[in-house]
Amino acid sequence: MRKGKITENVLKRSVLSKITIHRNEVKNGADAGTDCAVLSFGAECDVMLSTAPVSAPAEDISDYAVHMALNNVAAAGAEPVGVMLSVLLPEETQESKLQHMMERAQDICSAYGVDIIGGHTEIMPDITVPVMNVTGIGKRSITQEYSPQGVGPDQDIVVSKWIGLEGTARLARGAYRKKLETRYPVRMIEEAAAFDRYLSVIPEAAIAMKSGVCGMHDVSRGGIFGALWEMAQKAGVGLAVDLRKIPVRQETVEICEFFELNPYELLSGGCLIMAADNGEALATALAAADIPAAVIGRTTDGNDRVILNEGEKRFLDKPKTDQIYNVSAER
Repeated sequence: MRKGKITENVLKRSVLSKITIHRNEVKNGADAGTDCAVLSFGAECDVMLSTAPVSAPAEDISDYAVHMALNNVAAAGAEPVGVMLSVLLPEETQESKLQHMMERAQDICSAYGVDIIGGHTEIMPDITVPVMNVTGIGKRSITQEYSPQGVGPDQDIVVSKWIGLEGTARLARGAYRKKLETRYPVRMIEEAAAFDRYLSVIPEAAIAMKSGVCGMHDVSRGGIFGALWEMAQKAGVGLAVDLRKIPVRQETVEICEFFELNPYELLSGGCLIMAADNGEALATALAAADIPAAVIGRTTDGNDRVILNEGEKRFLDKPKTDQIYNVSAER
């Protein structure tokens, strides 16, 4: 099978077809395009659960994994309250690296009022880089009128911040950085590496919930093209998106050009897709909180997912392997 997320066909054929839900408490379980499970125990709030596995250098892995899990919960319209961490480390890992990972995870959680409530840590002889799997836990009022099925035709599509943030930050660090320094000024590379300060979508999700949002989908693996496909597929709608309106930083453009990557299919943690009846009003509400946002298109009554670019029209494909997997530090 290909690297990265398995294809939707393989997911349905070899994973989802083997799962049967028996418990009444499960309101929303495993499905294609669904990042959160929803459990109800008859209380005032539903429990939201999401899991995010990440492999990365020890100094960065907590930023990517914790944010990804919390973003999934926030994009489901829930308030994140806790995480559980499963940490698998290579044999040569020094204890100071583990301490840094935990300190960074705690810093992120503290910033958003989230607790680390448990997990597991183990040294694994068969892995070469740290692996962290984070389960995000949130709560959502049962009286809240929000569901991903709220996405329908003739709604505006709004994107927060910029695409490619997480992929750009990763590529501006470590061995990749040394390659970039052969072409670009250090100042530009350092700015790109600092894109990890944008990785959380919790603030914009909270504002969107108060500003008429109909549905949300955080953009991560597969980039903006993958996320648009997943949102449309889940909601059963078409799309008409203007490529020129999709916000992208120049640093991302330059780094993708260097590594010969497509920025629209690059890891984009920190970017949130929102569907709303009045996208301009939602973008204005986000801008008032100093969160950049842009209306990039609309949902349609049909199945076509169309990307428009200066009069040219192309149809969006099913999500592909994230571009981050096409990069070698040895390039």
